[in-house]
Amino acid sequence: MDLDDTLINRRDAVTAWATDFSVDRRLAPRAAQTLTDALRDRALPETFEALRTTLGLAESAAELWDAYVVGLAAKVTCGSEILVRLDLLRAAGWTVGVLTNGATDIQRAKLTAAGILGHVDAVCISEEAGARKPAPDAFRTAASRCGFEPSAAAWMVGDNPVTDIAGASTAGLRTVWVSAGAAWATPGLTPDHIAPTVADAADFLLGLPENPR
Repeated sequence: MDLDDTLINRRDAVTAWATDFSVDRRLAPRAAQTLTDALRDRALPETFEALRTTLGLAESAAELWDAYVVGLAAKVTCGSEILVRLDLLRAAGWTVGVLTNGATDIQRAKLTAAGILGHVDAVCISEEAGARKPAPDAFRTAASRCGFEPSAAAWMVGDNPVTDIAGASTAGLRTVWVSAGAAWATPGLTPDHIAPTVADAADFLLGLPENPR
């Protein structure tokens, strides 16, 4: 399963963190939006090199990154209905892993803060794996950590049509797209299943007639 905007709501967490950060440092009203725009899709330590100049921040980029890691992790949650379903999947015989792009320190901090680590069998983060979704190697590494080879017996659950669905399909996995109510709009590719929420995705997997791996 994907992490950001699948198991957790990263978008809202980034917005909330940016607002608090701006208020705490008494930055200009536009600062929160500047931070949100810069961090919306992807954040790395070097992202804060430009932000500290743009916003006139005194801290070093490394200090700002550390503040972001701690602050963002404090904003993320994983609903109890999701954690329960992760447990139900494992009890039903599924091996459940998290495959996520991002820097190791912040992704691990979010996984820990959201309470996910005790409910999954394996974690694969792009920085430590040396491969980012949608590269097939990312899925191969995640599958290996779950104890199997990528195949049609395995499923990828995620919200991103390119990194999660197209990437997993190329690697030979079946896919569940978490739509959040949106319509599928990627030509030339169709997920094996569409679910409005990750809880619905888990319920679909729990109801499959075949034996899970």
